[in-house]
Amino acid sequence: MSQRKTFAVALTGASGMPYGVRLIECLIGSGARVQVLYSQVAQIVARQEMDLVLPARAAELQVDFSRRFSAQPGQLEVFGREEWFAPLASGTNPPDAMVICPCSMGTLAAVAAGLAQNLIERAADVVLKEGRKLVLVPRETPFSAIHLENMLKLARAGAVILPPNPGFYNRPQSVQDLVDFVVARVLDQLGVEHQLMRRWGTAE
Repeated sequence: MSQRKTFAVALTGASGMPYGVRLIECLIGSGARVQVLYSQVAQIVARQEMDLVLPARAAELQVDFSRRFSAQPGQLEVFGREEWFAPLASGTNPPDAMVICPCSMGTLAAVAAGLAQNLIERAADVVLKEGRKLVLVPRETPFSAIHLENMLKLARAGAVILPPNPGFYNRPQSVQDLVDFVVARVLDQLGVEHQLMRRWGTAE
């Protein structure tokens, strides 16, 4: 029996928190192991956009998300920003892939510069250096030349830059449809099966 994959999801302080939360839900629903990280600003954004409280203590969020998404025992782990003994802080135990969703321009710049000043930045650095997939979902508009240069640098380093740009050919009927379109594209990058959207060229 093949071992189930481990995916890290980092929530940072950019608009687009519904994308990240829905991604966590779908990954747990797929049976994968999920490691969640979140920044201090993400706590502010989650409350503003979703009336969602991300507690300061990682253990509290782990209990909350496990209940919310019906995670199996041991399936979901949440780590604090300074938990340097977390598995994903070392190249000896990296996740199979990592997604930063939503990804702030500050986080994107830090990863592009190879900084490791918190666990999110360190985990991204580990994923890149170990040749695992790193998916960044940058939420900003318009992009400055600095933003674009940082994205190009990361793309050349092997990261996937996946801006949350929903398509409209499926004729979305709700905000949730738009969220699911973007999350579906992230899941495709991770090789996780889903039924979130009708694929191009298939029958309705």
